[in-house]
Amino acid sequence: MDRVKTATRVCILGALWITAAVALPAQTFTTLHSFDNTDGSSPGALIQATDGSLYGTTASGGTDGDGTVFKITTDGTLTTLHSFDGTDGLTPSGLVQANNGKLYGTTTLGGTHDGGTIFEITLNGALTTLYNFCSGGPDCTDGARPTGLIQGADGNFYGTASEGGAHSSGSVFQFALRGGLNTLHSFCSRGNCTDGQTPEAALVQATNGKLYGTTLGGGTPGEGTVFKITAQGAFATLYNFCSQTNCMDGAEPDARLIQGNDGNLYGTTNIGGDIPETSDGTVFKISVSGALTTLYSFDGTDGFYPAAGLVQGTDGTFYGTTYDGGISNATCSEGCGTIYKITSSGALTTLYSFCSLSNCADGHGPLGGIIQDTNGSFYGTTEFGGTSDLCSNGCGTVFSLSVGLGSFLNISPTSGTVGKGVSILGTDLSGASKVTFHGTSATFTVISGSEITTTVPTGATTGLVKVVTPGGTLSSNVPFRVVP
Repeated sequence: MDRVKTATRVCILGALWITAAVALPAQTFTTLHSFDNTDGSSPGALIQATDGSLYGTTASGGTDGDGTVFKITTDGTLTTLHSFDGTDGLTPSGLVQANNGKLYGTTTLGGTHDGGTIFEITLNGALTTLYNFCSGGPDCTDGARPTGLIQGADGNFYGTASEGGAHSSGSVFQFALRGGLNTLHSFCSRGNCTDGQTPEAALVQATNGKLYGTTLGGGTPGEGTVFKITAQGAFATLYNFCSQTNCMDGAEPDARLIQGNDGNLYGTTNIGGDIPETSDGTVFKISVSGALTTLYSFDGTDGFYPAAGLVQGTDGTFYGTTYDGGISNATCSEGCGTIYKITSSGALTTLYSFCSLSNCADGHGPLGGIIQDTNGSFYGTTEFGGTSDLCSNGCGTVFSLSVGLGSFLNISPTSGTVGKGVSILGTDLSGASKVTFHGTSATFTVISGSEITTTVPTGATTGLVKVVTPGGTLSSNVPFRVVP
């Protein structure tokens, strides 16, 4: 069941800015930036911050070669905010913007004990190391190699470490800015690691308040799990992959789960599926109580190794990437990766195959996945390719894909009580004249063209948040949940 991802591809110098019309109507792919190692290489996942810009990390490159934090505008202007030097961490991973406006993330390695770090960085690039993993002694009982953070509804941060913990098989932790780190669960706490081992992805907090995640290994057949855990550490395994013959239900989930608008969780597995000849990975749906449905099995021609997970677009369809597969070319005999969309019933369409342009100037290996910006377009990164010859396989790219979806609002947090402070992220919000929560008007302040602050008004009920602007009325992509 082991499919090795391709990491020995070569791309040659090409054009810096590439726009390509691809197969489907009203669809445009654009390469926004090609990294050249001095500004980083091997970029990961992106987020959109309240200033409207995109932020991300590179696993290597920068001043000392240990990775960077960068900002990039949607028109492709990139600024390196910080270059890691090992003492403050190396190989940084995914970012999250907290309620205080600052960005928080993890580094896989480096720091005082070389077990990775938790860091804070302002939008202007001032970085502070908050925690050094392996502080729990030589056995790293507090965890090692953290894999990203989320901020919970209680304001604390939650994450996973892929190594360390009480049984050296990874952990789930809680981190408070003023209270330090608390290990909630150490994997392999049960015989034969039936509770899972090696969590490689960040968590998601569902609307029921519980945290959900995946492990790459462990579980009953040893091919990975889906688990849930409370903020107090009550842990349960929801599903064991490879429970079906020939792993038709998938194996080795490596990506963060998301919760769809229907309340179910959606994710991917690196390998497995109901095409035994290829075992190229799956897309699955799982209820919060653990009932799993395999929605799609990849066969290579439509991509394989879907390690980046999914995002739900404003059209209700899910979008994702595969690290390899797609159209075969001279650089990648089995394809250099794809962007795809899939419905909740499992109908998949390949939107783009990477390395479609000469010398892979459009990039290849989209390991970081994609996000939808509030302008309606999707943005992502590729680990390799691009136009620089300063990395043997290309230093990676940032790209956009427009499929004709319109602008929308992103609400943070997505639930709260009456009087709760809320940030509204959007595009062209200057001149906004009205904000409503499911029809109930709210007082608000326009901070910038990309951000409005408000509070949940008295009388508000669960539903969409809308903002009236000179250009029209914008709506949130998901309902805001008013809680007692």
